[in-house]
Amino acid sequence: MKRYLSEFLATFILLFTGTGSVIVHQTMGETLGLPGIAAVWGLVIIALIYAFGDISGAHLNPAVTVAFAVDKRFEWKEVPFFIMAQFAGAVAASLTLHFLFPASDTLGITKPAGSDMQSFILEVIMTFIIMMIILRVSVGAKEKGITAGIAIGATVWLLVLFGGPVSGCSLNPTRSLAPALVTGHFEGLWIYLTAPFIGMISAVFAHRVLHNEAM
Repeated sequence: MKRYLSEFLATFILLFTGTGSVIVHQTMGETLGLPGIAAVWGLVIIALIYAFGDISGAHLNPAVTVAFAVDKRFEWKEVPFFIMAQFAGAVAASLTLHFLFPASDTLGITKPAGSDMQSFILEVIMTFIIMMIILRVSVGAKEKGITAGIAIGATVWLLVLFGGPVSGCSLNPTRSLAPALVTGHFEGLWIYLTAPFIGMISAVFAHRVLHNEAM
């Protein structure tokens, strides 16, 4: 139960601060800008990995949980409970933000700036990149494990800077689903519910090829 509570709290904090930064930017005179929003996402990821990683692994993302299960690092029987905890934390964060910022009718949703296919392909590639980084820094030398949080958070920071203006840089199904459910904005939602799983599971296969490991 501690592991599920850990995922709930960590995902709540992730969306509260991450999508909260988008809402503040949109409702308070565009004070943060893209660099500020990217910094919030990257820094909170670093903090959450170090704060909750020893309890639940700080997955924060259903696609990460499924990818770890595919890579045989996580038990499949735990997957539904982790996903439910993540989803509950995300929805709780979006509801809290809706209460705090009633003037925001989007709550930081992700939606394509261009075509759906452009954002879909970009999200697949970006989630491949982040999962590859997660997998690579979580094996090997002890020093690599100590700095894993920094590497993962910095990668998220970079991807938000790069992909944010195009697709919103979701990287996470619950990050997109929760504000969409609360606001009723479902434009392009299918992209963010499918691309992360495709990208992250593809990264698992690539990672195992690098290690000459059979699936």
